[in-house]
Amino acid sequence: MKRRDFLKSASITALSAGAVFAAPAIITPAMAQARKETLVVLIENGPNSMDIHGVGTSFRSYVACWNIYDRLLTFGRKTLPNGVQSYDYSQIKGELAESYELAPDGMSCTFKLRKNATFHDGAPVTAEDVKWSLDRAVSVGGFPTFQMKAGSLEKPEQFVVVDDKTIRIDFLRKDKLTLPDLAVVVPAVFNSKLAKKHATEKDPWAMDWMKTNSAGGGAFKLVRWTPGQECVFERNEDWKCGPLPPMKRVVLREVPSAGNRRALMERGDADISVDNPPKDTADIIKGGKYLVASAPIENSLKYVGMVVTQKPFDDVKVRQAITYAVPYQQIYDAAIFGRGIPMSGGPATAPADASWPQPFPYKTDLAKAKALLAEAGYPDGFETTISIDLGDATVSEPEAVLLQQSLAQIGVKATIEKIPGSNFRSAMLQKNRPLHIASFGGWLNFPDYFFFWGYHGQNAVFNTMSYKNKDMDAFIDSARFEFDKAKYENDIKSFIKMAIDDAPRIPLYQQLLDVALQKDVKGYTYWFHRQLDFREIAKV
Repeated sequence: MKRRDFLKSASITALSAGAVFAAPAIITPAMAQARKETLVVLIENGPNSMDIHGVGTSFRSYVACWNIYDRLLTFGRKTLPNGVQSYDYSQIKGELAESYELAPDGMSCTFKLRKNATFHDGAPVTAEDVKWSLDRAVSVGGFPTFQMKAGSLEKPEQFVVVDDKTIRIDFLRKDKLTLPDLAVVVPAVFNSKLAKKHATEKDPWAMDWMKTNSAGGGAFKLVRWTPGQECVFERNEDWKCGPLPPMKRVVLREVPSAGNRRALMERGDADISVDNPPKDTADIIKGGKYLVASAPIENSLKYVGMVVTQKPFDDVKVRQAITYAVPYQQIYDAAIFGRGIPMSGGPATAPADASWPQPFPYKTDLAKAKALLAEAGYPDGFETTISIDLGDATVSEPEAVLLQQSLAQIGVKATIEKIPGSNFRSAMLQKNRPLHIASFGGWLNFPDYFFFWGYHGQNAVFNTMSYKNKDMDAFIDSARFEFDKAKYENDIKSFIKMAIDDAPRIPLYQQLLDVALQKDVKGYTYWFHRQLDFREIAKV
């Protein structure tokens, strides 16, 4: 099913089920009012850090980082064909910046900060805070620095304080991703005065303190975090970067059991559930108790990766053999229950267009897989390990079992390594798990952005396959800075073709984000980071 077809056919669908709990004997007016003003959100696994720049910060931390910090810029909104509200990456507007202006030569941009913006402790937001924050992002290394580099934001010297409420960013080159990159999660603006109080000679950016504390000025304040249990946020009554959020407080509660999450939603003790197993969603989508907002996750794929620097996956024929051994339809039917857009069985020729994601021509063919293994010198197969994210075990474990069973039919004996969710990203960054099931979603909806992060040979963070191809790198680099449409699309088709032929990564499906909502919850918006934006959500 194509993405557009899915959006046309999908809708906000109803959920129902049947767990029953005893109700409290007395609900006072004060309790009822407090419940009305509180948003209770259920998640399977919670944040592991409050610092988006921290080493090993998981994607589950984005919800906290997004809501307690502001950025200079943000994105507008649009409505998807199925009625779900979505961010719109084609619209860029000010958030902490009251206004911004590009220089006539296109080589710098000047931002005027909101004059009345303050941090949570009441300190005014200044251009010095913005510079310190951006300096931090480009200097700490790892994921945040690489993210900034994706928009050609690379050096502290680029960030120039003009006056107390004005900052200029000088561009190294003309890059279509620079302004959008300032609207993602990483370039958050920190209270530099507060953070510096907790810095040391060995930790000049206060990384240790910021992991468990907030130095923000965003729409919500972090008031309590009990790792493994819950995060509690309260509305910042002095927030000036947008309309005051409708909800006074948000409780982000970790409930590992999908059955318990579903029961709490049915009981009405929770308002939103964001980690819904595909089977639950598929089973109860025809009910009527609460709603599901569904959207294809832009620029995102679930995939099987192979580390090409390790035997036997250094041989392209072995990698191609695995592409024909993957049980695509079984995974689609039995692991995700149709809650995704298949990325197998595409045309066998080179890409006809520059759309992304698009299906690769792989399909299950065990005879062909065996023949390729024999050609590669492995007629009897080999032994390997399939690594998965335990935090995504509801889906990844059945996917791994199905893959394991299919590989066994071609002589490949695979054991399954279950990596705790809090450690999975760090494990993937080691790029030494020979066979792994993972996902990657590019924050900015451009094909070259996805490949820059996932395939580029020069230390691409999410190139979990340790893949290097100089020709592909050249096409990715060319596309990133190409403004001629025809040349840009040719670059894209060229690097997609190489990804198909070299097969370091096997696309399984484009994921759907299914968010369960009570019927009185309004204002949900799908965002590129796949986490909730508390600021517009209301209970009516």
